[in-house]
Amino acid sequence: MMLYLRLFYEFFKTGLFAVGGGMATIPFLYEIADSTGWFSYDDLANMVAVGESTPGPIGVNMATYVGFVTGMNDSGVLGAILGAVTATLGLITPSVIIILIIAAVLSSFRNNPLVERAFYGLRPASTGLIAAAGIGVVISNLFYTSNGFTLAAVNWKGWILAVVIWLLSNKVKWTKKLHPIVFIGISALAGILFSMG
Repeated sequence: MMLYLRLFYEFFKTGLFAVGGGMATIPFLYEIADSTGWFSYDDLANMVAVGESTPGPIGVNMATYVGFVTGMNDSGVLGAILGAVTATLGLITPSVIIILIIAAVLSSFRNNPLVERAFYGLRPASTGLIAAAGIGVVISNLFYTSNGFTLAAVNWKGWILAVVIWLLSNKVKWTKKLHPIVFIGISALAGILFSMG
């Protein structure tokens, strides 16, 4: 029972402070990985890949995934379902509470200059969280991080795949107009074929 309370608490904190969308949850997930040991940085990179390639908000997808895996490791299939639901509810509960509060007092918030300034001030924080998430994903995929960040351990397969996908999506005339799902599929296939996970 304590595991599920901790899952809810960790994802409640994430949902409360991850301003800027799903990618802004990634720095919080790194912190959860460090503090709980529920998953590694490599697992997190896989979560990002799965979360980005499946329908729905990435933050919710990753919360569900973490809850599922954590619950499965603790109590099997029933625990996995309970963990997935608990983590997802933890992530979305702060947003629901804030939206209900704002809806209740919307008329007084609508033209309040302090509120406008507060939201304007949140933009840099949101941008920073998303940039940190992007940098974290790049580091975890292009440099091996099982023992921490090091430039000495380069993931050459990841670099080659990144360059090939960049060339195909930006420089090769007949492929750069393809839908992004094609490049996601190519990356997934390359990951399977070349054991990149």
